[in-house]
Amino acid sequence: MSRNGERANEANEENGLPALSQLYFYLTHGCNLACRHCYLTPKFDPNAGDGVLSVDHFEMAIREAKPLGLTAVKLTGGEPLLNPRIERMLEIVRREELTLRMESNGVLCTPELARQIAACKDAFISVSLDGADAETHEWVRGVPGSFEGAKTGIRNLVDAGMRPQVILTIMRRNADHVEPVIRLAEQLGCGSVKFNVVQPMGRGELLVHDESRGLEVPELIELGRRVDMVLQEQTKLTLYFDYPMAFRPLSRIANGGSGTCGILGILGVIASGHYAICGVGDSIADLVYGEVGLDSLEEIWNTHPKLAMLRDGVPARLTGICGRCLMKHRCLGSCVAQNYYKTGELLAPYWFCEQAEADGLFPASRFAG
Repeated sequence: MSRNGERANEANEENGLPALSQLYFYLTHGCNLACRHCYLTPKFDPNAGDGVLSVDHFEMAIREAKPLGLTAVKLTGGEPLLNPRIERMLEIVRREELTLRMESNGVLCTPELARQIAACKDAFISVSLDGADAETHEWVRGVPGSFEGAKTGIRNLVDAGMRPQVILTIMRRNADHVEPVIRLAEQLGCGSVKFNVVQPMGRGELLVHDESRGLEVPELIELGRRVDMVLQEQTKLTLYFDYPMAFRPLSRIANGGSGTCGILGILGVIASGHYAICGVGDSIADLVYGEVGLDSLEEIWNTHPKLAMLRDGVPARLTGICGRCLMKHRCLGSCVAQNYYKTGELLAPYWFCEQAEADGLFPASRFAG
């Protein structure tokens, strides 16, 4: 961390506020693919159109965030590489010596872009592969040729010296591709595989509630435990199954095989140039906090009532099963944006855990008291 970041953290601690450690930049409203599970529902727009974040907004947000403790950015979308100024944005990330995290479908990742990404500080990129063959991946992603495009993008990143993460979002159509995708990731030279659960938000809402296409919570728990307890022992790659922390083996949690979104230390910047809780601000106006360049980021971070509610309530005042869970101080409600989307309440319990409790599957050992 830079000395400026250290001073910002010290100042925030004195004020009782967390550091704004990371900005999530949603660089495009559109996407060059048409994924059937996407919770942000970007429009299919292979040419990016007008729905892109400007370089001015990108640079201004970083400039205002650094005194608040900014040390890292995540570039996502839509598809971040669709933004026509992506090379300039990567240049700014390098100049500001910010840690880079990135999520992409890989199709647009040329050798030159791969080298520019790899040149950023502690660069880490996730690329989606939703099946081990073209038929399955492209059923999910909606565009012919996207399977080979994603693999080419991954190879370009590996050639640039990176070990990208593969992300597979689990649904009934690709549930039997879990192990084959691990083997494909090994062959491609990746470093890890993450298995995401479809969120009941945006397009994903239809999948979750369609038994013919989405897996039920008991099936997801069983599959997650197989990944954690069986498949992890059979590969040198690091595997992550993104079900709630209450269901993960303690050995995986202790070894870093668990992650949270860090909601108390992040803020989103959506493609319209507005600050929001995350990309869900595109569809939930209540979770938009102000506009880059018009509203002071320092004032937003220090005083916005929604952020104050989060700091006061997460995890101490989480409700329902999340409030009674021993893992709440690590999990932080799993996905606050998803909880708000479903209920209109920031402190509402997570849908997956609610369903698991209703099915009698929530681990008794993870209940508090």
